[in-house]
Amino acid sequence: MSKKSALPNESENHPVAFQENAIRRTWHNEEWWFTVADVVVVLTDSVNPSDYIKKMRLRDSELSQGWGQIVTPLRIETEGGIQRLNCANTEGLFRIIQSIPSTKAEPFKRWLAQVGYERVKEIENPELAMGRMQDLYEKKGYPKEWIDKRLRGIAVRQDLTDEWKDRGAASSKEFAILTNEIMHGAFDLKVDEYKQVKSLARENLRDHMTDIELILTMLAEATTTKLHRDRDSQGMEPLTKDAKDGGAVAGRTRKDIEQQTGKPVISSENFKQLAGAKPKKLKKGEN
Repeated sequence: MSKKSALPNESENHPVAFQENAIRRTWHNEEWWFTVADVVVVLTDSVNPSDYIKKMRLRDSELSQGWGQIVTPLRIETEGGIQRLNCANTEGLFRIIQSIPSTKAEPFKRWLAQVGYERVKEIENPELAMGRMQDLYEKKGYPKEWIDKRLRGIAVRQDLTDEWKDRGAASSKEFAILTNEIMHGAFDLKVDEYKQVKSLARENLRDHMTDIELILTMLAEATTTKLHRDRDSQGMEPLTKDAKDGGAVAGRTRKDIEQQTGKPVISSENFKQLAGAKPKKLKKGEN
């Protein structure tokens, strides 16, 4: 089995702030990769980072020649959806910074080192990552009981995606296919359809689930993980069958709950009203 990553993996692509400036990042090949254009904006205050980067590469021929080894296009969430943007790891950014005359260079290097160190510590001790996530949800105003379930769900999801990586599903597209199979089995909805029910756009669906929706999602994903291991599934076709079967287990449970209560489990409610305030109830689908 491969080395497990520190939790949580669902939010590690969220931007981080340097002196109140957002820098987008992603976890790739067991290290942070940062969006180069965001770093250029932070260090230069440029309104056209692409143009600055072109001129920088013209000034520094050595950097330009090695650009392909320093920079890698990676999937980053933007206002227009997921896009591939040029990213560099800490070592690559240090080289790029050498070509940017800026009074912010040294503070930024120290910031980079600290961000990387915190992630390494989280890998060594995943409880630190879970604590970070708990603090984040508390600051947003989520109820404690909900946070406990959400964090447990993150752990279950991480366990599942580790199995997928080890069993031949490596790409984000394959992850999305398997996730949709699980969700459809559990809720008769694919992820995008479920988000429409809750009036969500780019938000994380699970951050807007009710307690029972979270619990059923955990059941579906934990069951799928068990099926992978029990069946020793390898490759997309067997993994997809497991995902369907795991989702169906939660789907039957959902239908039983609905029959007993006389109410649908799937809710249009969401947590979109939370923004540092402390409301304790969900809000209906509209803002």
